[in-house]
Amino acid sequence: QVQLQESGGGSVQAGGSLRLSCAVSGYTYTANSRYFIAWFRQGPGKEREGVADLYTGDPSGASTGYADSVKGRFTISQDNAKNTNYLQMNNLKPEDTGMYYCAADESLWGLNGSALTRYKYVGQGTQVTVSS
Repeated sequence: QVQLQESGGGSVQAGGSLRLSCAVSGYTYTANSRYFIAWFRQGPGKEREGVADLYTGDPSGASTGYADSVKGRFTISQDNAKNTNYLQMNNLKPEDTGMYYCAADESLWGLNGSALTRYKYVGQGTQVTVSS
């Protein structure tokens, strides 16, 4: 059974950085894996938002997408050797506060907030809190 487990969340001050990890169990990524990995977040009183996605079928790691709100600050990456996806978050802002979820599917569902329910595999989430 494939499971995703997020980690790395925490509390930081504005301008700080965090790196979230999404570890996979029950499946081993290889160079031939063809999955879309995405990160979503939901802040208090806010709608769910997709922040970044990556296609594991591109070995260059260049097949990525970002929400406008995080472009230039967040970087999604994949380490098949560690069976883990990462979301590096720099220059964090209070509006980045929320529960962050990673998701994976063989199909491309995009970063629309409602798309999270379409992903076959979704983790339990990790909390990120950014104070001003």
